[in-house]
Amino acid sequence: MNNSKKRILLIDDEKVITRLLKLNLEDTGRYVVRVENIAATALSAAEQFQPDLILLDVMMPGMDGGELAQQFQDNAKLKSVPVIFLTAAATKKEVSAKQGTIGGLPFLAKPVEVPDMIRCIEQHMPT
Repeated sequence: MNNSKKRILLIDDEKVITRLLKLNLEDTGRYVVRVENIAATALSAAEQFQPDLILLDVMMPGMDGGELAQQFQDNAKLKSVPVIFLTAAATKKEVSAKQGTIGGLPFLAKPVEVPDMIRCIEQHMPT
C-alpha cells in the first residue's frame, strides 16, 4: 500500500514545523513523509529516501536552502526531483503576487496553510 503513496522529503531546521507538516501530509493518506532537520545531512537523506518531491526551508543554519537545492541539482539521482521552497522571508501576499514562484521556483510562505501546501504539492508532484 505504501508503494502507491508519494514520497516527500521535508527539510526544515524547526522541529515543530516539520512535525506538524508531516502529520498533516500523512493524514491525507497520499504521502509518506521523511523529515530532516539538519541541512548538512539532507543530501544523504534524499539519496537514501528517493523522494518524489522535496519541501525545503530557505533559511537554515550552516547551509541555506538555495545551497542545498543546488546540491540536489548537481546530483544525478536527485536533479529531476521537484523542490518547493518554504520561507518566512516572503509574505503570503508577496508569494501570491508572484503566482507562487520566486525566481521561477515554487515557494510557500510560512506559516504554511495545509490546503495551500497540498495544492502546491499536487501541482508540482510528478505523476
